Amino acid sequence: MPRLNSLRMKPLFLVALLLAAPAAFAQTGPAETAAVKATITTFFTGMRQGDSTMVRGTLAPGVVLQTITTKEGTTRVGLENPNEFLQAVGTPHKEVYDERIRFERVLVDANLASVWTPYRFYVGPKFSHCGYNSFQLVKLAAGWRIVHVIDTRRQDGCR
Repeated sequence: MPRLNSLRMKPLFLVALLLAAPAAFAQTGPAETAAVKATITTFFTGMRQGDSTMVRGTLAPGVVLQTITTKEGTTRVGLENPNEFLQAVGTPHKEVYDERIRFERVLVDANLASVWTPYRFYVGPKFSHCGYNSFQLVKLAAGWRIVHVIDTRRQDGCR
């Protein structure tokens, strides 16, 4: 009888092992999570300081910047030119561009990271809009770089 129980347990063990495998591969250490957060923090520090060189240093070649907006019930996805974005950041402006984020979720697997951050955006002291950012980062030889950002923008329903 012990042999029969052993045979029955093997399939259960294999199923449990297979179900746990994706979670094990998706896990990462605190150092990688901190490095991903540091890249995004540097991106927003550069925006706040009007330092386009600092912001550019956080971006991967071919970065894609997108925004989701809804007007009059119609949802649109806009594409922003990274060079125009960097020019806007680096061109002297009176008010500080201050995007205040909170890291809600950071997922890392090998050289890919996905980060979800709610935010509130201020131009100087004045609230402008809020929403969520979804960042995709890739780990290159130089470290973690932002390869894609898509965000929502609204003025109501902000947390």
